[in-house]
Amino acid sequence: CQAQSSTRSYGPVFEEQPVHTLFPEGSAEEKVTLACRARASPPATYRWKMNGTEIKMEPDSRYRLVAGDLVISNPVKAKDAGSYQCVASNSRGTVVSREASLRFGFLQEFSAEEREPVKITEGWGVMFTCSPPPHYPGLSYRWLLNEFPNFIPADGRRFVSQTTGNLYIAKTEASDLGNYSCFATSHIDFITKSVFSKFSRLSLAAEDARQYAPSIKARFPADTYALTGQMVTLECFAFGNPVPRIKWRKLDGSQSSKWIGSEPLLQIQDVGFEDEGTYECEAENIKGRDTYQGRIIIQAQPEWLKVITDTEADIGPVVRWLRDGQPLTSQNRIEVSGGELRFSKLVLEDSGMYQCVAENKHGTVYASAELTVQALAPDFRLNPVKRLIPAARSGKVIIPCQPRAAPKATVLWTKGTELLINSSRVTITTDGTLILQNISKSDEGKYTCFAENFMGKANSTGILSVRDATKITLAPSSADINVGENLTLQCHASHDPTMDLTFTWSLDDFPIDLDKSEGHYRRASMKEAIGDLSIFNSQLKHSGRYTCTAQTVVDSASESATLTVRGPPGPPGGVVVSDIGDTTVQLSWSRGFDNHSPIARYTVEARTLLSSKWKQMRTNPVNIEGNAETAQVVNLIPWMDYEFRVLASNILGIGEPSLPSSKIRTKEAAPTVAPSGLSGGGGAPNELIINWTPTLRDYQNGDGFGYIVSFRQRGTLGWLVAKVPGAESLHYVYRNESIGPYTPFEVKIKAYNRKGEGPESLTAIIYSAEEEPKVAPFRVLAKAVLSSEMDVSWEPVEQGDMTGVLLGYEIRYWKDGDKEEAADRVRTAGLVTSAHVTGLHPNTKYHVSVRAYNRAGTGPPSPSTNVTTTKPPPKRPPGNISWTFSGSTVSIKWDPVVAKADESAVTGYKV
Repeated sequence: CQAQSSTRSYGPVFEEQPVHTLFPEGSAEEKVTLACRARASPPATYRWKMNGTEIKMEPDSRYRLVAGDLVISNPVKAKDAGSYQCVASNSRGTVVSREASLRFGFLQEFSAEEREPVKITEGWGVMFTCSPPPHYPGLSYRWLLNEFPNFIPADGRRFVSQTTGNLYIAKTEASDLGNYSCFATSHIDFITKSVFSKFSRLSLAAEDARQYAPSIKARFPADTYALTGQMVTLECFAFGNPVPRIKWRKLDGSQSSKWIGSEPLLQIQDVGFEDEGTYECEAENIKGRDTYQGRIIIQAQPEWLKVITDTEADIGPVVRWLRDGQPLTSQNRIEVSGGELRFSKLVLEDSGMYQCVAENKHGTVYASAELTVQALAPDFRLNPVKRLIPAARSGKVIIPCQPRAAPKATVLWTKGTELLINSSRVTITTDGTLILQNISKSDEGKYTCFAENFMGKANSTGILSVRDATKITLAPSSADINVGENLTLQCHASHDPTMDLTFTWSLDDFPIDLDKSEGHYRRASMKEAIGDLSIFNSQLKHSGRYTCTAQTVVDSASESATLTVRGPPGPPGGVVVSDIGDTTVQLSWSRGFDNHSPIARYTVEARTLLSSKWKQMRTNPVNIEGNAETAQVVNLIPWMDYEFRVLASNILGIGEPSLPSSKIRTKEAAPTVAPSGLSGGGGAPNELIINWTPTLRDYQNGDGFGYIVSFRQRGTLGWLVAKVPGAESLHYVYRNESIGPYTPFEVKIKAYNRKGEGPESLTAIIYSAEEEPKVAPFRVLAKAVLSSEMDVSWEPVEQGDMTGVLLGYEIRYWKDGDKEEAADRVRTAGLVTSAHVTGLHPNTKYHVSVRAYNRAGTGPPSPSTNVTTTKPPPKRPPGNISWTFSGSTVSIKWDPVVAKADESAVTGYKV
């Protein structure tokens, strides 16, 4: 065994090239480094160019080389900003790096001029202009309210554009009053600098803010240009009351999974040409909507479709390439044609480094390769004919002959001393490969390849050994199963016993990796001649043609079987909505895959802007047969945005739903449901207050929604009618001096919109505003119960004298000598005519009065009565307690307690 080694020389190949560099003005860093490193043998030497002119590395210069890197000390924008290239050379050739720019970042201060105050009506939208100072590169923006660091959050009502820095408030509120300042930040590498503008004051004029439709104020450009691979951000924000919601859609395609973010920002990461198209921003609230459209146009930097590679070529053949780092033009044997460089009749002197450079307005790319022109005799040391060549009986064997030679060698083959020529079983290809077919035992022996060119000759020999062929003895059988079932496909084989046998399986010609099958595939036996494949919990994707291959190093045998997995149908396609009415639409769709089990029926689901949940819809016909491709959807809500989808089912279950249809809005219709929750009462004197529950969006049926209230005093004939606009309205107040207190009114209500009026509700009885009771309770009695408690009773007021609903009575009590205004109070609920009052002072005289009360207030007092609470019980307990037993009795003795002057007399003892 001999090993040969030699150091091959080669031209420079870049391992690190300079990159675009941004240097912050005023940075404490005193130098900037542009990297360059090339692999080469012999090692490369380096030079640098700035704006195409070579930089001179003088001893006292600010430029110096560190290995291949260019180090610039104390960089200055006026002298050092520009485009740099590294040039690497050795004896084999020269290559030029890509161009890298050196730029200088900066951020100046905001203007010192005072900013104008802003005054606007509360509820309207407002924009504050940032007007950032000169800067490079771009900035990030935030806004301060009143003081640092009180930053304004982006909360849907407020938005800060990162394109202009402007602040937008969709709907102003009282909390927005204050002073506003734009805060701009520059990020350069690890250095951050921030500046902020003078404050601008916002004041609001108080006024009943009316609602109004959205108006888009922050818009993305009509044409946005982007490079492939970048992230694209589109901004869209609108004024409106209520605050509008922002939605995005692509008009000429579906939403991409690369979309991130929502509301005012649409961000598409890693854009590609498939993202090009027209995008629409929609701002919507209950008063209407506004839209804006713009295009994204995708461009790309140059990209190599085919990269040049190092090449070794013979003297004589025609090749196409680029030349060594220096500009080349067509001359003599060299033809330059666009991106191709063509040499005719190569010579040794054509060896060297070649580069191709491609550029457009977005950038420049370089490709480098080395061309080595050689001449050498045939040599089998790197690629000898295989020493032992096994082959299967009745099979085919391929024996390559690949000596290294320049120019290409001519090849002859022999078996022993016999010269081989092309025949029905023997083929010698143009590249010298020997192919033997229908092999028998007589083909065993020594095979020698002879190679020769004008530089010399060589040969290499191998021995052919014939083995028994591999055969499938038990082939897999085709089968039908249902989703979720298990199955084993059999595969047994015989083979030459001197060789190892392996089994592989493929599905529709794609190899099956058992380790990555998530447990669905498993070898059923570890015996060498058995390759059965078990399939667990089968899925639809497991249907197809399974091929078992038994293989040795010399041959293989294969057999196939078809597995059909039946399951629920696939999703229907192309759901289209037509014939849109107020409560019906017509749907059509295309049939999806039945997954080997006939489709039995279809169901239709829908969702509205009010809910993201899909619900099954009623259709005509009620049951949609499996051969249908159209149906009418009924019982829809008028003036409602809908999306529809269709699901197919068979005996194995319900399949995946179709993609949603495009969003549609049903036509308007008059309301069909009366408002609910009719009630009222209360308010000021001479008022009738009527309340109801605002009608939900589901039941409004159209724009211009409102309410019609009809009412009359009970017992009268004529109805008074009031029209209350606005779906969000929830009460009506009728004022008239003639309305008495607690007067019953008959009231009913219905809804209307611009298509007409709806049905009326049932009539409700609602009372006008109450007044305080006009009469007082009488015969008030107060009785002391304990030293701190008393019972109070009275005769009730007559219900006929009431001017409202009697809610109960209020007991007021105050000490003798105090004013009634300082009285304590206890209230009862309902029609009870007595109360128990606690928390009194012992041995104290109290004055007591009782008043009736209702929702309007408290009535006049009854005549007051007096009561004096008892003295408190003695504080001293009985003493000297003793007891004696006598049979079944016990005798207890104690010292008596004598009450003091301020205590009540003892009337007994409790044992």
